Amino acid sequence: MAEGTGLLNRRRGITSTEGSNPSLSAPYLPCAFARGLLFLIAFLRLCAVFSVVATRKSLLVILQSFFAKKYLFEIARIVVLATASVLYYFQLISVPVLLTGVAFGLYALVRTAVVDLFTKRKIGTEIFIAIAVVISVIGKEYLAGSIMLMIILIAEFIATANTERARASIKALIGSVPKTAILKRDDKEVEVPIISLKVGDVVLARTGDKIPVDGTVVGGDGSVNQAPITGESMPQEKVVGNEVFAGTIVESGAIDIQVTKFAEDTLFARIISLVEEAQAQEAPIEKFTDKIATYLIPVALVFVTGVYLYTHDVRLIIALLIFMSPAELGLATPLVTISGIARAAREGILMKGGMFLENLSKVDTFVFDKTGTLTVGTPEVSRVDVIDTNYSEQEIVRLAAALERRSSHPLAKAILQYAEALRVSIPEPTDFNVVQGRGVYAHVEGKKVVLGNLAFLQEQNIQIPSGSTPATHLTGVYLAVDQHFVGALYLSDTIKPGAKETIERLLKSGVKRIIMLTGDSEGSAKSVADELGIVEYKAHLLPEGKLRYIQQLQNKGAMVAMVGDGVNDAPVLVQANVGIAMGAMGTQAAMEAADIVLTDDNLLKIAKARTLSKRAFRTIKENVFFGVGVVHVAGIILVLLKVLGPIEAAAIHLVPDVLVFLNSTKLLKVKLE
Repeated sequence: MAEGTGLLNRRRGITSTEGSNPSLSAPYLPCAFARGLLFLIAFLRLCAVFSVVATRKSLLVILQSFFAKKYLFEIARIVVLATASVLYYFQLISVPVLLTGVAFGLYALVRTAVVDLFTKRKIGTEIFIAIAVVISVIGKEYLAGSIMLMIILIAEFIATANTERARASIKALIGSVPKTAILKRDDKEVEVPIISLKVGDVVLARTGDKIPVDGTVVGGDGSVNQAPITGESMPQEKVVGNEVFAGTIVESGAIDIQVTKFAEDTLFARIISLVEEAQAQEAPIEKFTDKIATYLIPVALVFVTGVYLYTHDVRLIIALLIFMSPAELGLATPLVTISGIARAAREGILMKGGMFLENLSKVDTFVFDKTGTLTVGTPEVSRVDVIDTNYSEQEIVRLAAALERRSSHPLAKAILQYAEALRVSIPEPTDFNVVQGRGVYAHVEGKKVVLGNLAFLQEQNIQIPSGSTPATHLTGVYLAVDQHFVGALYLSDTIKPGAKETIERLLKSGVKRIIMLTGDSEGSAKSVADELGIVEYKAHLLPEGKLRYIQQLQNKGAMVAMVGDGVNDAPVLVQANVGIAMGAMGTQAAMEAADIVLTDDNLLKIAKARTLSKRAFRTIKENVFFGVGVVHVAGIILVLLKVLGPIEAAAIHLVPDVLVFLNSTKLLKVKLE
């Protein structure tokens, strides 16, 4: 009987002969049903991961992703350790051979632990596992240590592979561009590498092709799916003169595209660059969890030492070290950040880092620019008032257009279009000057001409007759010649689709204040604010005034998100806690100034981004509390009660990894409506 017990103990790695303590193994022999149930739970958790993934991809794709060449060393370690453990269990190899397999499996963990300790001053889970394995060897728990290490290596492998798959999904969600293009040259069509294309070359894209470059349509027409870049669900009709972007798809027709940007400068390339850089930006809560892990590690080591001094139970210490590992705490946040950024990118929302994903969830004040953000930004001239009868309507429009031909303001385009419609000739101005947020002045045909808002003309000491202000829904642009007010052009703008719904959804999400800032007139600002249900607004603000206003809000403790066009509002986008640039598809300045960039003018994407950020922040809390806290605390209690041993602890250690992965990657499919 004693011989049979000794054989059983040796197979379990328990040496209860000659000086060892037989009582050490007794508490770790619970009934077969309980032990089987624990392993069944761990197995079912693993199956859950693969069943979820299998619903999206075939088994072949899953195997290819998990058994890629870059993971061969990790797989080899697991196979060697598993083989050695099985052979030792059946007494086919000796202890030194088993320990050689353990050393092979442990090598990479120890190397990572040493590098982190001396280069990053970081104590990670690798040190915990290394200590646990060393203790198991010293305590002659050879098989327990070997199996424990094998299970931990499997958990690390799954976590690493899943994280890499989540990262890879970013490019997969956005799409990709071809590596070659069909170049049209000398009435011939030649397939050439993308990198060989030059600005001015003309390429052909047929039905089903992905457009390889940013460019302008110079021939043909077609329907283009821009969802990979802008998130627009409906294909856009493209004709001669329209812009197209790399990575979008020609759904019907065929178009000739003149290259306007090199491959590395395309919008698609910039999007990929932004998203990749975002992954390296840690969220504040990610730094916080790292800090918690740093403090928990010495506390855990002191606790484990105390337990050992009290119990002298080696197996208990090994199991405790496993459950006190901070691995999942470090995994809880990065996976959410990666998934959130990937999900946002698919919606045409580019976030420059986890910090802005988190900050957006905490924003309590949203500030919107008016023109081009809440309104369409392409106003039209509604009427022209002639004040000085020495000037006709055509002459007033002609002089106004002369000044606006040098301006990039949205109102300038409307005046120029109106002048073209009247077929008036537009003279060239001299001594041209712009006063941001006010207007312009220059000399035209020997006369000083001033054009701008009411406040600007008053600052120039130009008298404006009473009754010259427009109706509340119109924007007035006033014209003076040689210090005499001669006429005004009144323009109207329309509210963007989805603007009112966006405001309502932001308020429902917990935003306390919605504020509109504009350099426009009081009447125009009030008209837009009333239509959208915005209570707070400020008119007649220069860019400097907007900046000061944002600073005042922040000084009062507000967490501010600023939404603007990304060019004129660049200073306030930078100043705000979160800067959001609208419709910046080709605007390098917008991408640089803002923290979050929307690839089109769909305001509802702001509400989606807010929803995503709040879901992401909640997911991180769930990961930390349920995926890490509950499982680890329960595990520690069960170990102290001697219900679980090292092998069971290692198996159950997979559970929080699985829970954190499943909970984090759900962001890739969550509804943002």
